[in-house]
Amino acid sequence: MAGIAEKFTSLLARPSDETAPPDGAPWYLKYGVRVLGIVAAFFAMLFGLWNCLSIIFFSVGCLVSGVLQIFAGFIVMAVEAPFCCMFLEHAQVIARKADERPMWNRAALYCIIAIPPVIFCPGLGSIFGCGLIFATGVVYGMMSIGKKASLEEMRNNAQSQNSSGGITTSDKASIVNNAQPFSFTGAVGTDSNV
Repeated sequence: MAGIAEKFTSLLARPSDETAPPDGAPWYLKYGVRVLGIVAAFFAMLFGLWNCLSIIFFSVGCLVSGVLQIFAGFIVMAVEAPFCCMFLEHAQVIARKADERPMWNRAALYCIIAIPPVIFCPGLGSIFGCGLIFATGVVYGMMSIGKKASLEEMRNNAQSQNSSGGITTSDKASIVNNAQPFSFTGAVGTDSNV
């Protein structure tokens, strides 16, 4: 079983993984988002082909959507799984350049290329296929933001802001000094006998 896991991680490993500095993302998130990207690319190409077949019903918008969806799926597959496109030199170049860029660039690319097919043909195939690509972009975006600080670091930061005259979190603090409490008794001057 360990041999299968090692072979799988070696397929998902990129040449730049050994030289890249650690970005703080856990290993399961790094490999999980790559698997999500590969699955998203596969379904985007599959449903893109389905949208292309809608030309039978004279739906040109869905044909354009299908072509864009197949193209988006190919880009995601080339970036996330260059071993699937090892017969294309350009795919290796695309994957290498994508690895050199910051993670938020990949997140923006995936989110942007997932939108036009849905606009051209807002069907279930477009929404599902491109939705997975968009979800991959969102996960990459969240990974680019980074890890949240520990509880102690957040407490120390909040205490240092309070002591330096910064933001206060006291319950007695008021935004407006002459604020009056709200009344829930009803409108003034109404007759209850009516």
